[in-house]
Amino acid sequence: DGVAQDRGIKCRLCTKVLKKIQVLAGDNPDKAAVTAALQKGCRLLGQVTGKLCQRLVNKYQEQITEGLQNGDTPRDICTAMGICQS
Repeated sequence: DGVAQDRGIKCRLCTKVLKKIQVLAGDNPDKAAVTAALQKGCRLLGQVTGKLCQRLVNKYQEQITEGLQNGDTPRDICTAMGICQS
């Protein structure tokens, strides 16, 4: 149905965004590295996706930062934020 499909798209987008940010932040990122990666990562995704990315970052920055610092996978982080289903 439409809702599940919409959620699937959001999940894929979330995972894609976080994979990019994870690469930019590097291994064992500190808070500053994650913040810089979040800003840069959204800009690299183009206008439309970048706007969605920015919204995601503004809403979940704390959880994203924590997840990346804990070494969680992008999928795990998106699931923890309630965007993907486990």
